[in-house]
Order: sequence, then C-alpha cells, then structure tokens
Amino acid sequence: MASKSTSASHRRFSTVTGYFLQDDEGIDARTFNYTLQNFGLKHISNDHGDGKAQWQMFEEKVKLLNANSGPSTQYKLLFLARHGQGVHNVAEAFYGTPLWNCKWAAEEGNGTAYWVDAHLTDTGIEQARTAGRFWAKQILEEKMSPPESYYTSPLDRCCATAHHTFSALNLPPDRPFIPTVKELLRETNGVHTCDRRSSKTYLRTHYPTYNIEPGFTENDELWDPNFRESNSALDARLKKLLDDIFEHDSHTFISFTSHSGAISGILRVVGHREFRLVTGSVIPVLVKADVVAGEEEGREVEPGTPAVDCEV
Repeated sequence: MASKSTSASHRRFSTVTGYFLQDDEGIDARTFNYTLQNFGLKHISNDHGDGKAQWQMFEEKVKLLNANSGPSTQYKLLFLARHGQGVHNVAEAFYGTPLWNCKWAAEEGNGTAYWVDAHLTDTGIEQARTAGRFWAKQILEEKMSPPESYYTSPLDRCCATAHHTFSALNLPPDRPFIPTVKELLRETNGVHTCDRRSSKTYLRTHYPTYNIEPGFTENDELWDPNFRESNSALDARLKKLLDDIFEHDSHTFISFTSHSGAISGILRVVGHREFRLVTGSVIPVLVKADVVAGEEEGREVEPGTPAVDCEV
C-alpha cells in the first residue's frame, strides 16, 4: 500500500544505482541502444541455478526491497519512454536549433508542415512499434513483467507513442493497457506551439480507452505564448507529479510516456545522472522514495524565459 505523507512530512526521492548501464557515467546516451542491451540491465548472477531469467531475478530483488522496507519507504521501477519522432523534431533539424527556438517554434507551421500539438511522423510511429516489438520479446524470452500502470503526457505524440508501443501486446488480464493522461507529465511548457495540447474532447475522441485524470480542463489553460517554463519550474512540477503517483499508485512497475525535457526533469528530481534520450528511446530507473519528517526545504523556482525574436 502506498505510504502517506502529511503536512509535516515530505518525500525525498533518490535513484538506486548499480542495476542499469545507464547509471554509469561512461555510457553515452546519444549512442546507447536499449533494445540491444536488455533495457540496460546489468548481469545478475544466478546463485541458485534455477534457470530464472535476468529480469525475473531483478524483479524479485525489487519486490524484496519493498518487502523489507518500513512503511515510510517505497521502491518503484519507472520506465521513462520518450515519444517517437514528431513533426516538430523534423522541423527543428531542418532549421537548426537556434533558428527554431527564436522563430519557428512559436509558429504553428511553415505552410508545408503543421506542428501545433505535434503528431508523430512515419519514422516516429515505427520507433514506437519497435519499442512494442522489444517489449513483446522481453516478456516472452526474458520472462519480464509488463508494467502494472501506464501514464502518458496529454500531448498527441505521447498518446500515440504509448498506443503504438503497448496496444498490440498480449498482456495479462490484471495488467491491461489503460493509460492515464497526466497534465503534469507534459513537455517544458510555453512559447513552442508543439507543446500546446489539444482539447479534452480531442483526446476522448482519438484515445477513447485512455483514462483522463480528474480536473483535466477542456482546453489548454497552462500553455503561455509569451514565456517558456524554466527548468526549476519544470522540476517542481515533476516533483509534484511523482508525489502524486507515489501517494496514490501502489504498483511497483510503472510506464511513463513523455518528452525529452520532462524526462530530464524527472531524472534531476530523483538524482539520476543526465541521460538525454533520443526519440523513441526508453530508460528504466529504480527510484526510492522516503517519507521524512518536516516540511520540505523550499526550492527557488525561477520565472519563465520570455519569447525572443531573432533576425532571419
């Protein structure tokens, strides 16, 4: 059961290192291919000679960590997946990041491509299906358990990535693919139109099997055309998201489908080293959460960055 925090306590998150290659400083995120490396899981010696697969042994270790912990400590394995390539990623590569950031990101398109709430490209769809095929292989050959819970950003590229990754899997009845759309899991917000989400009605129409969290507004009330969210504000938002999930979701193995910036923020919140995912990639992170006494020390939250014009 999820541990409870009170007004006189707070959660402290940390990464449990040593189990995944991505924890190590020498691993380059730009070239690391999780599909060739068993999700990055390091070898575990089978001292019992019982023929169990690597992931079976690792999952037993995680369950044992929770079983041996007090009521104020939880361990969860988070699978942090970046969406597949989107239309906006192609546009940024075409214009170059400086020109994209100071001009084109604030536009709705260029007359040829449209990137408001950017959708996946064909390449992005295939990246998500590649992830799905890898999950199927892992479940069959590595006896790996599928996630118990699924969460996704409300932006279309993430909802679509989750769909193309998980919807075709042969999942057990107690672990159906019914993701919850979480507003706080969205990308760094503001200025860039690719990060302005569609309406709740759009999501209900295009993803009718998805759960939409309570309080989700019909239209995007958070996106600001004039200011881009700061990293400190992003981190505070994602800390709130993790607090919510660790408070209310008792499951241990959890999938997030999100964005480069948002995943980078989650990694900062849980004390993981920087590991910037390429599109369509996944990083598993074993997270420890301790409920500790006292109010959380205030963190400075910087204001957003104003939109800037540039010479073109």
